[in-house]
Amino acid sequence: MTRRFRLELSLIFALIVGAAACGGPADGPANSSGVELHRGNTAEPLSLDPHKAAGTWENNIIGDMFIGLFTENASAEPVPGMAESWTVSEDGLVWTFMLREATWSDGVPVTADDFVYAFRRIMTPATLSQYASLLYPIQNAEAVNTGVAPAETLGVRAIDPSTLEVRLEHPAPYLPGLLTHYTALPVPKHVVEEQGDAWIQPVNIEVNGPYKLAEWRTNDFVRLEKNPDFYAAEDVCIDTVYFYPTNDTNSAERRVRNGELDLNTDFPGQRLDFFKREIPDYVRVSPFLTTDYLTFNTTRAPFNDSRVRRALAMAVDREFIVNDVLKAGQIPAQSLVPPGIANYDGGAETPWTGMSLDERRAEARRLLIEAGYGPDKPLRFEYTHRNTRDNPRVAPVLQSDWSEIASWVEVDIASIETQIHYANLRARDYQVADAAWVADYNDPQNFLYLLETRSGPMNYSDWSNEEYDQMVDQSSFILDMDQRASMLRQAEQLMLDDVPISPMWHQVNKNLVNPKVTGWVDNVVDIHRTRYLCIGEKPNAEGS
Repeated sequence: MTRRFRLELSLIFALIVGAAACGGPADGPANSSGVELHRGNTAEPLSLDPHKAAGTWENNIIGDMFIGLFTENASAEPVPGMAESWTVSEDGLVWTFMLREATWSDGVPVTADDFVYAFRRIMTPATLSQYASLLYPIQNAEAVNTGVAPAETLGVRAIDPSTLEVRLEHPAPYLPGLLTHYTALPVPKHVVEEQGDAWIQPVNIEVNGPYKLAEWRTNDFVRLEKNPDFYAAEDVCIDTVYFYPTNDTNSAERRVRNGELDLNTDFPGQRLDFFKREIPDYVRVSPFLTTDYLTFNTTRAPFNDSRVRRALAMAVDREFIVNDVLKAGQIPAQSLVPPGIANYDGGAETPWTGMSLDERRAEARRLLIEAGYGPDKPLRFEYTHRNTRDNPRVAPVLQSDWSEIASWVEVDIASIETQIHYANLRARDYQVADAAWVADYNDPQNFLYLLETRSGPMNYSDWSNEEYDQMVDQSSFILDMDQRASMLRQAEQLMLDDVPISPMWHQVNKNLVNPKVTGWVDNVVDIHRTRYLCIGEKPNAEGS
């Protein structure tokens, strides 16, 4: 059975299950009392367990249900969440958090032990968390996650029910931002231990955030209801929020214009001028700490040859893609780390920067011939891409760019549902593919960690370079931020020169938001928690 056939069967099965769960087209969302918000959310979540999620569309929902030590304000900046106050040791290695008084939605107090349990759970190998490596700054986290050390050795302990201590492997000035991420959220120990993996089902789940999961109809919608036991419930305006998977951005656009959706988290870039003419008050475009890139599967020939990777990467006309296909202000990328990120002044760039397109394609042809390809040995491969956003429109442009290298470069294209696509990337079941990374916190380390050997499933290319690993690791021990940035820049340059991935463009936020939705604040990570939104004026505009 071919891989593509397996994928088609998976998609058919998902549609069948979704149709059964939806109960038919007439069985839509029930009318709820109070203020409702209907959000287009790009894709269907695979999991709403904070320790098993891996997509921004899942984060949008999970972040409405749980609050970590830190959380985001309306501008997506880290602010105190469950941590009412904290102290940091002089060497920056020990953080002690004093927790606010709060309860789970069943009235059970949230304690430091819930955090200890959650941190240990995500690091336990059996949890199979795809994102666990994000928390490797915690003492012994990597050893626990790789099965070398028991969970009890993790550098997190409850001093008492309201005091949590976190010990680090190295200073981490970005820790407040990191601790807003869903990997660092608490889970209700008493529920997870009783229900196991079923704890996340609507009938079982308990939360400490502003909303609780009420209903999940596969491939239809996720419905959350306001949690009256949330510690700041009096400042929450929206009573019910629906999240809809909106893979088809054209359909989502129509639903926004028709009033079926209050907002959607993307729109086709080529429609920007139309929207600015027809519905200017809906259009929200702003800088975004995101890089779209090509990833090469270095575990397979011919992509274990850096000459092949470089040839394909340098032959792409990024300027044409950005200016004539995307058309929404994206920036052609010559680096993985996007411009404007904190604690970094950039400087690393792809080795072909400055060459004309004709020069790049001539060099690409030379590299492929040197690698053994030509009329008698064509280079054939499959390019796979997400079926969402502008990716289907970019794919044929890439196919054309690669065919311009030589007639013996032959490329097939496969469009794959987003969740399955990323599952294939993590399983290394691809040849060349598109991917994107959205900053989890505003620091270059969050991008460069992707290519570390120890990042495991998140290192889609499976590239491994000891020198790169050492530089990224050593940078964490440098307290001088200029020196730290210099070492990270050297690491990024080493990676860009070897081309395990190829940066394509730096994204912009493209949201359509009905002007009746208030409280929306454009921000560089495009996180907009429902607790800060309202329909019309919010009774208490400040929130908490």
